[in-house]
Amino acid sequence: MSASESSWDRAPLNWPAVILFTVTTVGMLTIFPWYAWTHDFSVAAWVWFAIFMYATGMSITGGYHRLWAHRAYQAHWSLKIFYMLFGAMSLQNSVLVWASMHRIHHKNVDDVDHDPYSAKRGFWFSHMGWMLRDYPSAALDYKNARDLMEDPIVMFQHRHYLGLALFMNIALPALLGWAYGDVGGFLLVAGLLRLVLSQHVTFFINSLAHYWGRQPYTSDNTARDNDFISLLTYGEGYHNYHHLFQWDYRNGVRWWQFDPTKWLIAAGSWIGLTSNLKRVPEFAIRRAMVQRQIERAQQRLSECRNPGRIDALQMLLEQELKHYSDILSEWTHIQQEKLEAAKRQLAGQWENSEMRRRIQTLEESLRQQHRRISLLSRQALQAA
Repeated sequence: MSASESSWDRAPLNWPAVILFTVTTVGMLTIFPWYAWTHDFSVAAWVWFAIFMYATGMSITGGYHRLWAHRAYQAHWSLKIFYMLFGAMSLQNSVLVWASMHRIHHKNVDDVDHDPYSAKRGFWFSHMGWMLRDYPSAALDYKNARDLMEDPIVMFQHRHYLGLALFMNIALPALLGWAYGDVGGFLLVAGLLRLVLSQHVTFFINSLAHYWGRQPYTSDNTARDNDFISLLTYGEGYHNYHHLFQWDYRNGVRWWQFDPTKWLIAAGSWIGLTSNLKRVPEFAIRRAMVQRQIERAQQRLSECRNPGRIDALQMLLEQELKHYSDILSEWTHIQQEKLEAAKRQLAGQWENSEMRRRIQTLEESLRQQHRRISLLSRQALQAA
C-alpha cells in the first residue's frame, strides 16, 4: 500500500454520514420494534413500502448508475425527474456526487489508494466504512463529470438535494400516512425501514458482489457474478460482466438472468422514455468468456501433477488456442471488409447480409469452443 496506514487512520470522521447511519440504525433497533409491538401497521403502509423500495432501488440502478454514471442509454426528461426525486429518497447523495465517485471506482477498481470503496480494504470498508471518514480516495473532483454538470435536472437536484431528500423521506410518507390514517406506520415502514434496507441493498453491490460469486468474463478485478445478489439488487449482481463492459445498459445479458433494471430500460424504449440503448456485441461477450476459460484451463494445467494426463490435455489446449487465434483473425478480416464496404457506400446492405451471417458463425464457434475448454479445464482439475 503506497499510502501509509497512519494517513488513513487519521482521516477525520464524516459527521453527516456518521449521524445519518447512527440515527437510522438506532431507530431500527429501538423505535421500530417498540412501535411494531404496540401498534398495528396498516396494509397501505406495507404497499407503499414496496412501491418506494422499488422506486428508490430502480432510480439508483437505472438512473444514478446506468444512465448518469455510465451513459448506457438516454432517457426522456420525465423519467430523469422520476430518477432524480426517488434517487434523493434513497439518501445516497446527489447524482453528481454519486456518479462522479462511481466513475472513479471503475477507473481505479481495487486500488486501495484511489478506489473510493476498494474491496481490497475489506468487506466492511467497501460496504459502508468508506463513507464514515473523509478518506483521501473519496475526495470529490467533478472533472470526470463535466457532462453531468451540463444536465439541468442533475444540477437542480445537486443544488436542492437536502430539501428534496427531507421532503421525499419525511414529508411524503407523512402526507400519505395522514391520508390513510397511519402517519406513524408510514414513517417507520415506508420511511425508515425502506431507507435502511434500500441503502444496504445498494451497498451489497460494492461489497458482497466483490467477494461472492463467479468470474466468467474477467479475473482482472474482484467483481463477481452472483444470481442471488441480482435478486436483491435489481439485476446489479452480474458485476463481473459489468466491470468488463460497463457501458452496456444490461448487467444480466441472457434472457433468463434476473435484471429488472434492464427490463425497465428496454420497456421504456417501446414507449419513447428511453433511447440509444448501448449493447456489447455478442462476439465480444463470447470472446471474453473463451479467453477467461483459457486462463482457467492454463492455471489448472500448471497445477496438474499427473504426467500421464498433462501432455494430452496440453496438446488439446494448444489446438484450442490455434482455433481461437483463427477465429480472431477471421473477425479482424471481417472488420476490414466492413471498412472497405463503407468506403464504397455499401456498408448497410453488406452488413445486413454477408457480415451478419459470418459473425453469427464465429459466435457459434466461440460458444462451442467455450464448452470444449470448460470440459478440458474440469479434466485438468480432476487430474491435479
